Amino acid sequence: MPAPFDSTRRLLIKGIAAACLLSVTRVGFAATAQIAAVRVWPSSTYTRITLESNVSLSYKQFYLTNPNRLVIDIDDLSLNSTFRNISSLIKPEDPYIKQLRVGQFDNKTVRLVVELKQDINPNLFTLKPIAEFKNRLVIDLYPLQKNTLDDDPLFALLQEFNKGDLNDNDIPISQPVKKVNDKIVIVLDPGHGGEDPGAIGYYKTREKDVVLQIARRLRDLIRKEKAMTVHLTRNEDIFLPLRVRVEKARAFHADLFISIHADAFTKRSAKGSSAFALSTKGASSSAASYLAQTQNEADEIGGVSRSGDRYLDHTLLDLVQTTTTSNSLILGKEILSKMKRVNTLHKTQVETAGFAVLKAPDVASVLVETAFISNLNEEKKLKTANFQNQIAKAILDGIKSYITLRKN
Repeated sequence: MPAPFDSTRRLLIKGIAAACLLSVTRVGFAATAQIAAVRVWPSSTYTRITLESNVSLSYKQFYLTNPNRLVIDIDDLSLNSTFRNISSLIKPEDPYIKQLRVGQFDNKTVRLVVELKQDINPNLFTLKPIAEFKNRLVIDLYPLQKNTLDDDPLFALLQEFNKGDLNDNDIPISQPVKKVNDKIVIVLDPGHGGEDPGAIGYYKTREKDVVLQIARRLRDLIRKEKAMTVHLTRNEDIFLPLRVRVEKARAFHADLFISIHADAFTKRSAKGSSAFALSTKGASSSAASYLAQTQNEADEIGGVSRSGDRYLDHTLLDLVQTTTTSNSLILGKEILSKMKRVNTLHKTQVETAGFAVLKAPDVASVLVETAFISNLNEEKKLKTANFQNQIAKAILDGIKSYITLRKN
């Protein structure tokens, strides 16, 4: 009976082959790295390249001259269409990158060549998956020396941060205040930026974009005030660690620090403006606690290396001055009282929680949630120049009221 035997044997062989193929496919899939996304974030301070992949990438780096090039060899990787198109992401105005080239160096290695416009100090590190991001290899390109026409301390602060020198214990609680003609010094902090988009609305509005626009409008209003001077923590689409934002305010000897955001919630019905101050003893509500937790994750989402750095667990400077605490609450209350003229208030009282970005010990600090970007109507308003100007004017009026009420 040869036919039945041959048929049975063929089925058995097919079954074994299929099992082997399935086994090999599963193992191969688990072991093979794939580039899922490539992003480039240019700015005047530094340029960031992010390679997102399904597994953690292993790499080697070296530097070549004539012309200056940073070369990165990525192990166990095959070139795909996503990675191959990286050269199209470079903008002519990028101050650091002249050209990007990528190729399959050998069967198991992809080589990325970054041709440079100037000498740079590269900082490479990997990040584990968080939020919607997979594994990331981050390539930060800093200039060896920063030539600036102003006194912005950002570059120096980032240098200290990357070296691990921006340590809590090295910074005194009180510093001699240097005033510019006795003006009130205000630092505005547009939240998120760069790799960290913040909340994203139904119509794809990004929090990082609208809060930068509001901060710029508020800055322009403050510049017209003879008794005030103003600075921004960022004026570009750039990622800044929370600690650097705090220390930039202190470097300017700020009297006020206002972090500007656009809230989001799982229910689109949530709406209104809010103000928050720092609490070191627990949040005033579960919602405030949740918001602080999500905002404090900005470092991990935006991309901060956790390779042994001492300052990345948000155990920042304690707010020890009673006057600073009281003034922060007064500032938040006065801003809320003005914002209710232009938008519904989500909470009528200033809420408190452990926001890392509010932890300057000697600067009255508040976080303003301008509106809910997750609410369809408020998202539409946030995109308009009219509403942005109204919010900016309300915050300025709140600042003016605060100045007459603050405790010295």
